Amino acid sequence: MGWGKKDIGHSHRRYPRHPRNEPKTIQKKMACNNYLTSVFLILTLILSSCGSVKKVKINPSRTTVKSTKNIKAKTLETQIKPPKSSKKLSVAERVDRYVKTYAEVAQQEMKTYDIPASITLAQGILESGMGNSRLAAQANNHFGIKCHKEWRGKRIYHDDDEKGECFRVYKDPRNSYRDHSLFLTTRSRYDFLFELKKRDYKAWAKGLKKAGYATDPKYPDKLINLIERYRLDRYDLTKRKIKKETEIITTHIDHKIHQVKKGDTLYSISKKYKVDLQLLIQENKIENNTIFLGQNLIIP
Repeated sequence: MGWGKKDIGHSHRRYPRHPRNEPKTIQKKMACNNYLTSVFLILTLILSSCGSVKKVKINPSRTTVKSTKNIKAKTLETQIKPPKSSKKLSVAERVDRYVKTYAEVAQQEMKTYDIPASITLAQGILESGMGNSRLAAQANNHFGIKCHKEWRGKRIYHDDDEKGECFRVYKDPRNSYRDHSLFLTTRSRYDFLFELKKRDYKAWAKGLKKAGYATDPKYPDKLINLIERYRLDRYDLTKRKIKKETEIITTHIDHKIHQVKKGDTLYSISKKYKVDLQLLIQENKIENNTIFLGQNLIIP
């Protein structure tokens, strides 16, 4: 049986095609099948390994759950709570500490202005709460002296006889002691006090109330009680060596204070103390170059 060329040319015998010649859709299907096969094998291995895991029994009675909310609240409370003092001082100890700090200052004021040191110390203890009051802590004001019209320094507002009253602010507590002395010696209503005996602290205490220094009817008794309980009158024993000065006041502080008298000008004061005029104005926060009779100027 012979074969012709025609029969050979039209043969329908099929040969396998190379993958590169396959359509893209077929290639995608093959890749997807391979991926699914891999996932199936991985899952089989995981499931077979779970059976070998040992079960752990949890005892509810031993399990403790801490609340995050409670922990945060405790932390905030610790932050807000002020630190406790390592040692709480008694009233007597606080008074003793105050007296040791300011007794010498009070005695210096007594030498200069004839005000009993016992009275000054007792007033300082009472008015400043042994140095712990708001006025003492924030304004160095140990005697509760209010601004009044002549004050040109810094101010602080505090509730006293009335709400939001104006009080003086000092750079140093010793300035407060000096201003207390000037307050008593430059106001006529206190003149009669200086006719009293210097060691008669009872008469001085009653006289301060009479002159209007305080509105508390028990103010004299409080002063007398402090003086007698803590023996503050022992600081009145120092002899007077310095006469009362109202013009130039040399203090233990690092500057002088000048009390303005009739005829004084900023220029004349600056020349007198050989200080710069602008520095004098800035130090005392003077506005419009205006000064007042009896005003205390800090000499830088």
